Amino acid sequence: MKFRYLLLFTLTLLLMSACGEKDYLVVIHTEYGDMKAILYEETPQHKENFVKLVKEGFYDSLIFHRVIQGFMIQGGDPDSKNAGRGQRLGSGGPGYTIPAEIRTGFFHEKGALSAARLSDQINPGKESSGSQFYIVQGQTYAPDQLNADNVKYGKMVGLLNRMFYEGKNPELLQEFIALQQAGDMEALKRKTFESLSIIEQEYGKQTFPEISSRQIEAYTKNGGALHLDGEYSVFGKVVEGLDVIDKIAAVPTDQSERPTTDIIMIITLEEITKKEIARKYGYSYSEN
Repeated sequence: MKFRYLLLFTLTLLLMSACGEKDYLVVIHTEYGDMKAILYEETPQHKENFVKLVKEGFYDSLIFHRVIQGFMIQGGDPDSKNAGRGQRLGSGGPGYTIPAEIRTGFFHEKGALSAARLSDQINPGKESSGSQFYIVQGQTYAPDQLNADNVKYGKMVGLLNRMFYEGKNPELLQEFIALQQAGDMEALKRKTFESLSIIEQEYGKQTFPEISSRQIEAYTKNGGALHLDGEYSVFGKVVEGLDVIDKIAAVPTDQSERPTTDIIMIITLEEITKKEIARKYGYSYSEN
């Protein structure tokens, strides 16, 4: 009996100690306001790397070089520092990648902090950029949009958009443009499902997991980018300053989706205990 009480007491002390350990909030400073984000313990390589880069001042004076309203804002390319207008951006990094840490429980809800990466064709392991990240704005979904067919459809639309963005299969793109111009949405949806074999030729065998109740709640309440789930490593979440995402996403951009006026970032770390993060933001370290 004494041993049992001693074991329980020891476990309690360990849990209290863990909750009292120091952690960080990431603070992304911009002219539109600050965004504060937590970093997940379940993606340790991404967390450790991001903290290291912030401490080194790597991100200071870089810009959000790619902004798409209703989708996401992206930064972290070191080539964007003092980049001239028209300079091609989006390929820079620290010279290494990070192994994928795609976790089922973390998805692309609004505010998700995720790692950018190269396409599956040249990056089948879905390894992350060593520095580039994006923050999801996304869009809200109606409950009936989150059934199995629509989840599959949403992901396929995302993959087709990616394929067309990469300049692949221009003939198929013209077919989709013609259906869009004709306003035939049913035919457009059928064509999307019929394109699965073409998508899989480019990006490999696709799986379409069921959507969880947590995803349904998040995507219907605050929105997100459902089609990215399972494809990129989500390693944190903005917990303060979601309105800043909206402000940045709304700025005018050029043809390469770069804001016409540079949005410069400074990123710092704010020390906080794990217990405070759990209390204020509902992130449970005890379950990790």
